[in-house]
Amino acid sequence: MKRITLGLAAAAIGMSMFVGCAGDPAPSSSAPTSSESTGPAPSSPESTGPETIRIGINYELSGGVAAYGQASVIGIEMAVDEVNAAGGINGKTVELVKYDNKSEEAEATTLATKMMTQDNILAAIGPATSSRFMATIPVANQNKIPVISGSATADAVTQGPNGVQPYAFRICFNDSFQGTAMANYASRTLNAKSAVIFKDSSSDYAKGLAENFNSTFVANGGTIVGEEAYVAKDTDFNATLTRIRGMEFDVMYLPGYYEEVGLIIKAARELGITAPILGADGFDAPELLDLAGAAALNDIYFTNHYSSLDQDPKVLAFIAAYKAKHGQDPNAFHALGYDTAMFVMDAIGRASSLTGEAVQAALAATKDFPAVTGTLSVDENHNPVKAIVVVGLKDGVESTSEKINP
Repeated sequence: MKRITLGLAAAAIGMSMFVGCAGDPAPSSSAPTSSESTGPAPSSPESTGPETIRIGINYELSGGVAAYGQASVIGIEMAVDEVNAAGGINGKTVELVKYDNKSEEAEATTLATKMMTQDNILAAIGPATSSRFMATIPVANQNKIPVISGSATADAVTQGPNGVQPYAFRICFNDSFQGTAMANYASRTLNAKSAVIFKDSSSDYAKGLAENFNSTFVANGGTIVGEEAYVAKDTDFNATLTRIRGMEFDVMYLPGYYEEVGLIIKAARELGITAPILGADGFDAPELLDLAGAAALNDIYFTNHYSSLDQDPKVLAFIAAYKAKHGQDPNAFHALGYDTAMFVMDAIGRASSLTGEAVQAALAATKDFPAVTGTLSVDENHNPVKAIVVVGLKDGVESTSEKINP
């Protein structure tokens, strides 16, 4: 079977051989960066395909959730740099065709169309968030070019009205698993008997998390004493939080993205709500600390794909390589970007030919891929079978992590 010259399984296990990771994300423009051409890749008489393998990058590099896209792309570039430095994929150089979808669904669709019809890509990575990623799937199915996300967690991402979306894949767990895992953690580890839910009602991501937390927590014998809602871009939560403060509960479940979550946690603590606040992977951004402040970020727990406290050798090597370049620990989105790129390049290396159909088949056949965020296999719905981590914060810094297997 064809393999990346580096040997991706070895790369994921023996990461002490890392070269440095890539630099800052692309500028917030819809055009490719200056180092990326837009014409066909050159071919060689000795080669059965182009000398350059092109992979599209369609991420939120500006706009409301830019922190997720920027971190993911840094991880992607890190992986590609390593593979290219080791000889590429079967001797072919990997080239990224990178665009900023500006955190907009329509732009994500437009860029997916451009990459697949004009830029000669073999696969596309991103977007980071579920709604934007889902906006690209019809384009992928039509053009038979696989799209892969490292962080689109909504349950419906890989499922269409007729079953599995043939050209859509993800390497992250879905919201059903996140909501269920956090409800079990609340019941079994935190011994919570009652909970209030405060969700982003404008987000399919948050609504899915809330629904699954609710059903599992109740099935465990717990009581949901109230369910409140906000919408994206809200900034004043005092009225709702004052109402919540009047309820009696052991934990608050707060599914949403860091932009609003940080403000809600800050306001909740200022109003005297001291109960543990629980969430999901949308909490994982440096901006959460900026928005909430360290003092508010105690007794905070959230489900995530990865923790910097993990002592797995793969994780330690990844952290060391990232810190050597950036001087700080990577977050889950850096790791997910890295893993997604390695996952895609591994499949390209195993594919029977350099076509979208062949890469799709190789992606679907992936078993026991040794990723930083957990060894994974792709199931019949193009979802990964992998573990989840519950992270605890103290003064805004990770202080605990617990891995939960599926």
